[in-house]
Amino acid sequence: MFRPGRLSWCLTHFIQPITMENRKMKKNGFKVPMNTAFAMLLTILMVSCGGKDEAGSESMLSGASSKTWKTNKELNAAGDKEKLTDAEKQQNLQFYADGRFAMGGASTLQTGTWTYDQAAKKLSLQFEGQDVQETFDVVKLDDDELTLRAADGSEMEFEVE
Repeated sequence: MFRPGRLSWCLTHFIQPITMENRKMKKNGFKVPMNTAFAMLLTILMVSCGGKDEAGSESMLSGASSKTWKTNKELNAAGDKEKLTDAEKQQNLQFYADGRFAMGGASTLQTGTWTYDQAAKKLSLQFEGQDVQETFDVVKLDDDELTLRAADGSEMEFEVE
């Protein structure tokens, strides 16, 4: 548990004060230049406090029984924001925990099954009654945001409804 003053205590007791002698490498190799020690400390801190995995688990996609995602933003392959049409703004994508999905909007509905490969960060949608399967790269998946990249490089960002 972190307590105020704890970090300063560690710094004063474990990292020697900077002196001219500490900055120079000794012949026996046991003294490390202060810059190197500081760089190693920063590296350890950055690795141990690294960011979260951007492609979360299957349960983040579907919730306990189902989860509905609404279109939030679209980027073209060049990374430029595309304006969503009114129909696209009304579309949503619902994932069920049993592997089914429903995608629809104002007057359309398509259903099928989905699979998510967390290690490869791939989401596949197999549309019912069609010989069509769409596979997307999962750029980001957490409890309330989902970003999918299509084969052409365009991206669609969703948020939980």
